[in-house]
Amino acid sequence: MASSPAYLSLPKASFFSFPPQNVPDWLAPPKAGSIPSAPPFDIPESVYQAWLNPMVPITIATVYAVSAKLLNRYNKSTGNRPWAISTTRPFKAFVILHNVFLAVYSAWTCWGMYGALSRSFVSPFGPSGIAGSLDSMCRMSGPAGYGNGVVYNEVTKTWESYSPSVALSSDGKPLSTDTGRLWNEGLAFYGWIFYLSKFYEVLDTLIILAKGKFSSTLQTYHHAGAMMCMWSGIRYMSPPIWIFCFVNSGIHAMMYTYYTIAALKIRVPMVIKRSLTTMQITQFLLGGSAAMLHSFVTYAVPVVVNATQKSTPSARASSETASGAGLEQVRDLVYTPCITSAAQTFGVWLNVVYLAPLTYLFMSFFVQSYLKRSAAEQKKKDRRYSDLAVTAEKAGWDAAKGVEREVYGASNEQAVIDDTPNGHTITGSRPTGRVLRKRA
Repeated sequence: MASSPAYLSLPKASFFSFPPQNVPDWLAPPKAGSIPSAPPFDIPESVYQAWLNPMVPITIATVYAVSAKLLNRYNKSTGNRPWAISTTRPFKAFVILHNVFLAVYSAWTCWGMYGALSRSFVSPFGPSGIAGSLDSMCRMSGPAGYGNGVVYNEVTKTWESYSPSVALSSDGKPLSTDTGRLWNEGLAFYGWIFYLSKFYEVLDTLIILAKGKFSSTLQTYHHAGAMMCMWSGIRYMSPPIWIFCFVNSGIHAMMYTYYTIAALKIRVPMVIKRSLTTMQITQFLLGGSAAMLHSFVTYAVPVVVNATQKSTPSARASSETASGAGLEQVRDLVYTPCITSAAQTFGVWLNVVYLAPLTYLFMSFFVQSYLKRSAAEQKKKDRRYSDLAVTAEKAGWDAAKGVEREVYGASNEQAVIDDTPNGHTITGSRPTGRVLRKRA
């Protein structure tokens, strides 16, 4: 175990405390132009901090859930009659623009997060191997380089790094000008705006209610929970939150494109609807599993120690002499968990707990909307074909009787219909068995 670059282990029990204690201060994104990958515009630090106050998502989520419940009752009391505003042209135009905006915004966020990941993620096939790759994902602050990450120590209430070459700001925080780590490369900026977008997305529910429909438990839970999960991930700088920002924004870009097409009264094939729901369920299963796994990962980090003799370090350490120091600098390995604080742990497990029932609700929706509906439609189609066949057969025999009357009746000849077990056969010969005779 000790010689492995990474292994799985149980997280510390002290990390599971609610509410989290000794929480680090929030870290604002870099200023525009301060680094090559800086955001396109600045977010005032006072605004950035104010929206990360826990009372913001708690209040908005509560008001939203209660309002949706009350408006469901109102729609039921009116017999699900659409609101007057829903039939106006401005409302229909708003629905289209709303979906276009969210489709474009989601695509922009997904592209921004892709850039941040491409600048931060270190391949496990590189010189630093699996441990270096994990370090690039678990340590979101600090300069690039294996072992250069900065973490918050809840005991000393300070930011620390295993590398002595890493510099901190005058107030002891990670520098906003450091590059190569996920937070400064885009997560602090795109993640915070994505968190705010969860408040705007509740207009989806208002549109549905205005049309006289109900807001389902799935939709209410989805929107309210997303606010809290994005808040916890960004506020506590929990490493797995990039999964939510990147994957969810990509799926939302496709989903709101579909809503836009539907709002334009363009027929969308059922396979596309089913595929979108399948992708949502898949992201919940894989994303939730990956987020949970962060709490169990421990990996090796290189450290530099001073020694007077080469024989001091362990067998797995490499050594080199520090120039002009008079001492031997020895490079050793220590093992550190990916999730290092109760605050980050809270961000991880709030998302996991939220995703469990959400996945169940989406799977139930999938079964009800697609599998059972498809089976019911197939039975209905089979029954319709059966009824059509019976009707066609009956019409055929009625037509045959009509032809028999016209042909044999017009020629003033005897017509005989032989009633056999296989059906009715028109014949002009003398019958055998039970017969029906007709004369013109």
